[in-house]
Amino acid sequence: MSILQVKLPIHETFQSTVQGEGFWTGTLVDFIRLAGCPVGCPWCDTGYANGGKGLPIVPRSIAQLLAQLQSPRVVITGGEPFIHRDLPELVEALLAADKQVSIETSGAYWLDISPLAWITLSPKEHVNPKYPVKELFWTRSNEIKLVVSTGEEVEFYHNHLANNVNIPVFLQPEWNSKISVIPIILELLKQNHSYRLSLQTHKFIGVQ
Repeated sequence: MSILQVKLPIHETFQSTVQGEGFWTGTLVDFIRLAGCPVGCPWCDTGYANGGKGLPIVPRSIAQLLAQLQSPRVVITGGEPFIHRDLPELVEALLAADKQVSIETSGAYWLDISPLAWITLSPKEHVNPKYPVKELFWTRSNEIKLVVSTGEEVEFYHNHLANNVNIPVFLQPEWNSKISVIPIILELLKQNHSYRLSLQTHKFIGVQ
């Protein structure tokens, strides 16, 4: 089978929007949201907090996904992209189409992918200890994004963060608690001068 015929389960795609979080905030991107995630974060804004039953899943070939692309960077997200065995093939096809590729992951699963792909590690081990971060992600990732609800998240991952000083760390307030959490993050930034605040700017400006 040609790599372009490979099909993946798609929750949704959207084009010509902006990345609202982390290192690439403000850049024009397309999103490919793969279906499915077992972790069950209570704040999941994609609908997987309770397993995702009833959410749309549409099989699409890599050729169909490529035909939709409009932006220079493509963000593969979920759900959890690394549960899909054909993720490496999707990444290779995007790179071959001269696209920059970002992948957002909890780090609970690992597949060998191109070193050209940008990995955003957003660990969820503190939320669900059944899904610890695979050790390789702590050095392979290009940025770490912590969703902060209480501030204790930083302490939970302290050893990993301290050992990876060359990887930028973004602290992002959980959206529904952002008013109370932003002051907590500001205090954390005073204690860790290399950390940065990440806001979900796409929600503030009303885009996907």
